[in-house]
Amino acid sequence: MHKKFFLLSALFALIACKQSQVTLKAIEGTQLAITDSLAQDQEVLDYIAPYQKHISEEMSAVLAYAPQSHSKTEGPYNTAIGNMMADAVYELSNPIFKKRTGNAIDGVLLNHGGIRSTLNAGEVTMRTAYDIMPFENSIIVVELTADKVRDMFTYLKSGKAHPIANMQLVLTEDDSIVKATVNGKPVEDGQTYFIATNDYLRQGGDGMVFFADPVSETVLDYKVRSVLIDYFKEKDTIAPVRDNRFIKE
Repeated sequence: MHKKFFLLSALFALIACKQSQVTLKAIEGTQLAITDSLAQDQEVLDYIAPYQKHISEEMSAVLAYAPQSHSKTEGPYNTAIGNMMADAVYELSNPIFKKRTGNAIDGVLLNHGGIRSTLNAGEVTMRTAYDIMPFENSIIVVELTADKVRDMFTYLKSGKAHPIANMQLVLTEDDSIVKATVNGKPVEDGQTYFIATNDYLRQGGDGMVFFADPVSETVLDYKVRSVLIDYFKEKDTIAPVRDNRFIKE
């Protein structure tokens, strides 16, 4: 008797659940604007105050000095600030890459659009590095065939001042290549070249598709911004210049 009653109860419960299924008909929401009119929570402000003070002090710490201001718009093909970034990546990444692989970086290619601020004259701080490079991009060294390196130089013929280091590209007035060297030498068939770049460009950012399908790649776990910070710490004076690494005759 009790068993039958239990089975009937369970059956009625299942039928009731089946009949009471809910169907979503609409979703409503309200937009809450975040403005100065919202009251501040003093308890939260007091809690974060010590951290905010520490971060502000760290960001304002003077690392070096710049005699002049430099912008990525100061000239075609190569800029002083772009040269500085590419040189910094080469100088500080090469020892790490050598230690890990036994090979040396042959060249560096970054992107003009990745420079997000000017290098202002005066004190150079950690905030300077964050302003110039606010993104979390990290350095990757890709091993490219000679044909891929030639594709890279062809891409650079567009004339935008993408930062390069340890390479040279000289163009004629009609954008024909007069000279294209890596490590001071012309590109040789059958050779591969280790080019340092960032993870955004490695994925084809800014149309740099020649980085696809490299012979090998090495992730250095070293952010470009961290390179700048370390570079500023190593140098007493930051005085980059425009040169002939990428020019049109």
